[in-house]
Amino acid sequence: METNRRKFITTAIAGGIGAALPLSASGSTFSNKGQEALKPDYSELDKILKQPVFKKEFFSSPVIIESLELLRYGNSFLCRVKSKDGEEGISVGHSGQLRSQYPIFTNLLKPFFINKDARDLDLLIEKVYIYKLNFRLSGMALGVPLATIEFAILDMMGRIAGKTMGQLIGDIHNPDVAVYQATEYREKPVAESLELIKRDVAEYNAKALKIKVGGLMFGTEDLNAVGPAGRTEEIIPLVRKTFGDQMILYADSNGFYSVKEAVRVGKLLEEYHFEFFEEPVPFDWYEETRQVAEALKIPVAGGEQEYSLHGFRWLIANDGLQIVQPDCFYFGGMIRAMRVALMANAFGKSCTPHMTGGDMGFLYMMHFVSALPNALHYHEFKGFKTDIIYECKTSPLKSINGVVRVPTSPGSGIDIDPEYIRKFEIVRG
Repeated sequence: METNRRKFITTAIAGGIGAALPLSASGSTFSNKGQEALKPDYSELDKILKQPVFKKEFFSSPVIIESLELLRYGNSFLCRVKSKDGEEGISVGHSGQLRSQYPIFTNLLKPFFINKDARDLDLLIEKVYIYKLNFRLSGMALGVPLATIEFAILDMMGRIAGKTMGQLIGDIHNPDVAVYQATEYREKPVAESLELIKRDVAEYNAKALKIKVGGLMFGTEDLNAVGPAGRTEEIIPLVRKTFGDQMILYADSNGFYSVKEAVRVGKLLEEYHFEFFEEPVPFDWYEETRQVAEALKIPVAGGEQEYSLHGFRWLIANDGLQIVQPDCFYFGGMIRAMRVALMANAFGKSCTPHMTGGDMGFLYMMHFVSALPNALHYHEFKGFKTDIIYECKTSPLKSINGVVRVPTSPGSGIDIDPEYIRKFEIVRG
């Protein structure tokens, strides 16, 4: 697929944000000299990776981290950070992951941050990967506990500066976030799946919807183990017919297909006017992802499982992805995820973060999206379900006609009930 045409498609979906660069620009995807093979130009991306994200200029004096605690009550986790000046921040951890990952928090991350200046958050997030050889861990194992710490520090720093999390990592471009309803149900028969999808869309009045196609990782065709054979071919046209031409539709295969099968399914998605195809092949098959993207008109999206900044760098520079989807929890926080978004923006590509389900993932997703200069129009949403007892004074944190208002109070924008916090105990060991 011709590079300029693919960039035009991506830019159009982004609503004109982050216009595509011409091939002659310094940030162009490829340079071509005579008969030489096309070579990616990483220079613009490398400049972005060196630039700070956290707005240190908001703070005139050091903010030294005195304590960092992981708290647990049942299956819920909180992270509480305190400065030597008595300032405090708190975040809600990913309960599904921290139940097994808490030793990484307590033994491999927490000691590094003690007595550090929180104003150096960019550098701290980078250096913690070297501390105790943490770089040998990858993906969610390191990303989730690190993000939990970063969110708490951002909450503290936002309260000190009177800024939201989004204002600490960028300018506010999106005070409201339009959501797409992310659905699962790939293991169920089509008729049952469709009723559940209709229920989910109606509950939040979403104007965009993502469905699952294929199976789940490392297959090449629909298998009876994940539903009836031919399920994908049946549900794609049926969903379009059910919701009509006004509904924005996306599809996710969770890395299920081979290149050949991904192209076949991608063309079916094109026929029914779906607007992105997420993880058509396994996430770490970079060359294969690019091959699928070249063969299709529908934009290819990905990044939920990606754990490397240089992995995203390759996918962006080599035109493997037109839409990047870092998960702020899985990827180790908003600062690292923003670096991915800014690299994509430099190449005229869009960002819509993956949103982990449960807990308060929706809150951190919204703050991140609020600061995106190249946000896709709709963003992943899996509901407001949480066990955390909190108050938000500047947003109802509800979907109103498919749109959620981002909190504007300092830090995370929510206050967790102090009586509820007292039920938590410090996690040790």
